[in-house]
Amino acid sequence: MIHLATVVGARPQFVKAGPISRRMGHVVEEFLIHTGQHYDWSMSGAFFDEGVLRQPDISLGIGSGSHGEQTGRMLEALEKIFLGTRFNAVLVYGDTNTTLAAALAAAKLQIPLIHVEAGLRCFNRSVPEEINRVVADHLAHLLCCPSHQAAQQLGKEGIQHGVHVTGDVMLDSLLDAWPDALSSAASSPWDAEQRAVLTLHRPQNVDFAEMLRLRLEQVGHLQLPVIWPTHPRSVRRLAEFRIALPANIQLVEPQPFREMLRLVATSRMVITDSGGLQKESYWLRRPCFTLRPETEWPETVAVGWNTLIGFGPDDLRAAALNWAAPPHDPGLYGDGHASEHVIRAILDELGNEA
Repeated sequence: MIHLATVVGARPQFVKAGPISRRMGHVVEEFLIHTGQHYDWSMSGAFFDEGVLRQPDISLGIGSGSHGEQTGRMLEALEKIFLGTRFNAVLVYGDTNTTLAAALAAAKLQIPLIHVEAGLRCFNRSVPEEINRVVADHLAHLLCCPSHQAAQQLGKEGIQHGVHVTGDVMLDSLLDAWPDALSSAASSPWDAEQRAVLTLHRPQNVDFAEMLRLRLEQVGHLQLPVIWPTHPRSVRRLAEFRIALPANIQLVEPQPFREMLRLVATSRMVITDSGGLQKESYWLRRPCFTLRPETEWPETVAVGWNTLIGFGPDDLRAAALNWAAPPHDPGLYGDGHASEHVIRAILDELGNEA
């Protein structure tokens, strides 16, 4: 049996790890490590209480800090765990500092690394997540790609071995959660399809006062109410910069996964700088307007369900007014069984090492 360490630490990773963890069964023994990169209940505890992911075997409680400080503390703590227990591989998700630290710790100790969500690029090295995902890909032994385009990008970078196109595990998460989310959709406290949902948290959008004001001005030009489940980073910046919200924006607490799905599904549109919501909007057939000049999910733009928004005050409103549903949907990011494909790839690549 393969003895696997899964390392997660942030809200998107809990969602991605859940379906794979539930399907490992008796073929993979998983030791689940939570670094504590996200640590308050709404960003972390709710996902375990809700059953999106099982309770971790160990929680490191790293907390927040600068990129270097946070990554360094994670690296030190993970190295001690990896030295103390023999793992056949380390599994990481996405592009957070947790992913970077676990990838470095595994590589230094010569433990095979599995990277789920490999091959994504936005081609902007000023985005911290871009550095993390590039490093993880180039250290990985097994690379599980959500799309053929992601696999092709790895080939362009000289990564030829251990590459598998598995589809996107977030689709598995959505399908797992959707019956429960749909059953209670009528209890949503917001009026269906009469408003937009907003998420805004990336440093390039919220860590600079003028940029945050600009993005909120763009949202304020929309002629409909907007619900904003706020990230702690954004709340701090609003207070620090003393920014008054446009009248059409309502702040709410970060939402548990199923409630967020209901919120998206009953909204007229999604406005976001989150990678995950770009895909969930596509799967739930809601137009997405991404407050970034680039995306690591270009397929959603190519098929017409996602629009990148520039920096003009009226860019968002104009894009929303001109949007029309695409006539054709090629079916992006797999068949909803990515978790099984990832587990099969693990067994194929690492079965002899158990």
